[in-house]
Amino acid sequence: MSDTLTAAPTSVDPASRVDELRHEIEQHDYRYYALDSPVVSDVEYDALMRELRSLESAHPELQSSDSPTQRVAGQVSAGFTAHRHLEPMLSLGNAFSHEELAAWYQRVANLLGREPPLVAEPKIDGLAISLTYESGRFTIGATRGNGIEGENVTPNLRTLRDVPLRLSQPVPRLVEVRGEVYMSVAGFEKLNQGRAEEGLSLFANPRNSAAGSLRQLDSSITKGRPLHLFTYAIGRMEEFRALTTQSDLLDQLRQWGFPVNPLIKPCPSLGDVRQFCDEMVETRESLDYEIDGVVIKVDDLAAQRELGFVGREPRWAIAFKFPPMQATTVLREIRVNVGRTGSLNPYAVLEPVQVGGVTVSQATLHNEQDIQRKDIRQGDRVIIHRAGDVIPQVVKPIAESRDGTQVEYHLPENCPSCGTPILRRESEAMAYCPNPACPARNYEMLNHFVSQGVMDIRGLGSRLIAALRDQGLVATPADIYDLSREDLMMLPGIKEKSADNLIRAIENSRTRPFPHVLFALGIRFVGFQNAEILAAAFPSIDRLRAATADDLEAVQGIGGRMAESIVEWFAEPGNTLLVNRLSRAGLVMEAEGVKVEGPLTGLTFLLTGRLDNLTRGDAEQALQALGARIAPGISKAVDYLVVGAEAGSKLAKAQKLGTEVRDEAWLKRVLDTGRIA
Repeated sequence: MSDTLTAAPTSVDPASRVDELRHEIEQHDYRYYALDSPVVSDVEYDALMRELRSLESAHPELQSSDSPTQRVAGQVSAGFTAHRHLEPMLSLGNAFSHEELAAWYQRVANLLGREPPLVAEPKIDGLAISLTYESGRFTIGATRGNGIEGENVTPNLRTLRDVPLRLSQPVPRLVEVRGEVYMSVAGFEKLNQGRAEEGLSLFANPRNSAAGSLRQLDSSITKGRPLHLFTYAIGRMEEFRALTTQSDLLDQLRQWGFPVNPLIKPCPSLGDVRQFCDEMVETRESLDYEIDGVVIKVDDLAAQRELGFVGREPRWAIAFKFPPMQATTVLREIRVNVGRTGSLNPYAVLEPVQVGGVTVSQATLHNEQDIQRKDIRQGDRVIIHRAGDVIPQVVKPIAESRDGTQVEYHLPENCPSCGTPILRRESEAMAYCPNPACPARNYEMLNHFVSQGVMDIRGLGSRLIAALRDQGLVATPADIYDLSREDLMMLPGIKEKSADNLIRAIENSRTRPFPHVLFALGIRFVGFQNAEILAAAFPSIDRLRAATADDLEAVQGIGGRMAESIVEWFAEPGNTLLVNRLSRAGLVMEAEGVKVEGPLTGLTFLLTGRLDNLTRGDAEQALQALGARIAPGISKAVDYLVVGAEAGSKLAKAQKLGTEVRDEAWLKRVLDTGRIA
């Protein structure tokens, strides 16, 4: 079975190519539907199917009723009994562009003699199922299978909370409901993480996870998987009121207790459908389930019956397919870059492939442990996933494609930039270069320092940073503040206006608030939110670098690993020199409010528990008006803890730290007199 697609030479006999395509598609169908382990992406599969359909159309004598273009893929596994659907579960034709969608709608309008209103539904990327109810009671649940017969997975479907076991009244004597079982994105990631840790093969995507979970012979396994359901159609219904529109049908499903996707939208015109499709392209990344397109249906059920079917597809519905989020390609090589904190970050160099409309040639591999858990090897054929602007990642290798030339990967023992032996800690997944003078660390650190959201030095990008380093003008962030207009004018491509703008941006950065400066220092584990917490608890650089690990860990939100990292960072002589130079350059090294003058200036308070005569907010405002600072949590930086009724854990922590504890009466005297009693 081929894992790659190559265009058939024009000299190939059409009959031979048709036979080849049919065989290859059948093999892919088997891996997708029976094994839940595809080896090609959806876009590659669709290309094969479109080529086959095109050849059959050009050569009618080659058409056959057993062609994949004339039936629904899938079969009944030997582990399940077969269930014959009350009505065939057929698949949909596809439109890959707005032009193809418009052509479908024009055909529908021509057949009906009018332009019908439509309904647009997110196309859930899951496993199609049918649910049969007799007198309102759930009796049989089955997969789609080949469209005529599916697998009876009733015990497994009974474990899904989304599947009602009894319908809300009134109910028909018999009804067969269609829907899609899916797995949430968060649930998929958690499941794959657990499988990797257990040394099990990984699922390629949430759709395969859902299929594999629902088709377990042990229903207790299914019960433990995060499966959900959306319903969208009725196959057969007996002895019940007539439904007239798809919208009416969906309302009825809701009334019976079935989950229906809340994003489904009636669309009076094709223009509304186009707008909905565009909205879904943007929305898909924020959903906790995967969609691979939009299903468009004629809303009028009588019109649906009039339009009927052609081959395996209804004329009254079509799937508008999105650019694929996944693709398969070859991982040529694994390389490593060194981050600003010294982390060694492996990444995949790929044979370029289109994913989501973008050519991808690199993908993240997270860390060495992740590579080994997933058993990713250099030379593997791999599945790549890309979502929006997120860096593409390698989901899993296609082990079936290996030919023995693939090579297992291990991180180098020395930093690829400076040659220093790398550091590994048992408690951390990442390996690090411990050399603070590492050129790669230095370059990434400079780029971090100047970036938007940090010191925000506009115009000082990575190329200019590299040029400044090459000229020997900048080695550390502090050197940026020694740059002159003349220095910048020496660089290629820098004119007077550009130099003036850069000097202005550097000057503006001197006023960035203290939390931004802390974040800019590049201390391991200290992101911007943690920098804000640190600035509130230790409102000057001097108080922060004097803090012990116990002082830091006592602050809510600062864990032991971060506390240790901060202490280690300030203990490094080069970092002390950097802080001193940045301070002399005029950067803000104190939190706002530190210099407020008042009788309580220099003192830090923390209030806990319920006060009887003041609200905590009023008390804190009064203290701040006298120059005091209010701490975000208990630490050695707190001078006084004021305790009210029902004090919590802060009191115990304060007693452990030796912080002075006072009551509300003492606080009232302080506020009345403006001095410590």
